[in-house]
Amino acid sequence: MLEHGGNLRDAVARYGRPLADWVDLSTGINPDFYPVPALSSNAWHRLPEISDALNAAASAYYQAPALLAVAGSQAAIQALPRLRAASRVVVSAPSYAEHAHQWRQAGHQVSECPFSELAQQLAECDVMVICQPNNPTGAWIAPAELLQWAQRLHQRGGWLIVDEAFGDTLPEISLAAHTEHAQHAGLIVLRSVGKFFGLAGLRLGFVAAAPELLTRLADWLGPWAVSGPAQEVALRALSDLDWQQQTRARLQLQGQRLRELLQAQRLPSSGTDLFQWVSAQDLQGQTETLWEWLAQRGIWTRYFAPGPQRPHGIRFGLPASEAAWQRLELALQEWTKQG
Repeated sequence: MLEHGGNLRDAVARYGRPLADWVDLSTGINPDFYPVPALSSNAWHRLPEISDALNAAASAYYQAPALLAVAGSQAAIQALPRLRAASRVVVSAPSYAEHAHQWRQAGHQVSECPFSELAQQLAECDVMVICQPNNPTGAWIAPAELLQWAQRLHQRGGWLIVDEAFGDTLPEISLAAHTEHAQHAGLIVLRSVGKFFGLAGLRLGFVAAAPELLTRLADWLGPWAVSGPAQEVALRALSDLDWQQQTRARLQLQGQRLRELLQAQRLPSSGTDLFQWVSAQDLQGQTETLWEWLAQRGIWTRYFAPGPQRPHGIRFGLPASEAAWQRLELALQEWTKQG
């Protein structure tokens, strides 16, 4: 199993600091999560059926004509490689490591390449997988170009899989609405409720794709793939337009604050409104040292160790409180002074 952010208990075990005394910046999850409403009296009793109301709310929010609810986009990332015969797969790198890992686990031929080289690899693959915007770098590709790639892949029975887990603050680059067009029948878009809504524990995501492919995916995942309580909470969150609008505005401000905080300490970054990425190149050989410095002060960030086609650097999520912001700023100021 691959290592991921959110592993705060590993930090507790390693450093002996109590759980409550940590500032957890190791994920890109909105710290101001959607307020979970009271559930219906039988939410835990009934076997879950996907409701028309949830599908309608998700279609409206993601602007997608056909969607399948899944137990987090991770469920789809694991299942999709099992729906194809052995294929040549290109995955953008650096990127969310589960994509390449799951395609390899399913027996496919996988290669990873930088965003800048993806266009040249298009003719050499049956499946291409990208994150839009990318995790952890925040890079993205013009939607019009991706649609051309989707059409070319579809013409030979291929897929373009676009993971938009962090796309809620950049709705203008989403491709979900284009999955209805016949020439893009190989386009598959993954969306996550956990990141923007701050409800990672809900384990709920959606797949936008052609109806035939969604049927095959649903058959593979089996019945009751998404819990009833998760569906009730998601219906409320996806329908709450006021909360969504206010949250986008707040995240934009918080994302800018994080960028400016890092830049003030000579740490240039890239990313999204939910996280910032500082590469090892910009840290000049001090990547692990900075990560350790922050951890010693109870600030848990996501460290990406070096490796073939792997990102090397540190990802910073958003602090959850003003006190956490102050702790991060003080720790970075001390780091700069001692450096």
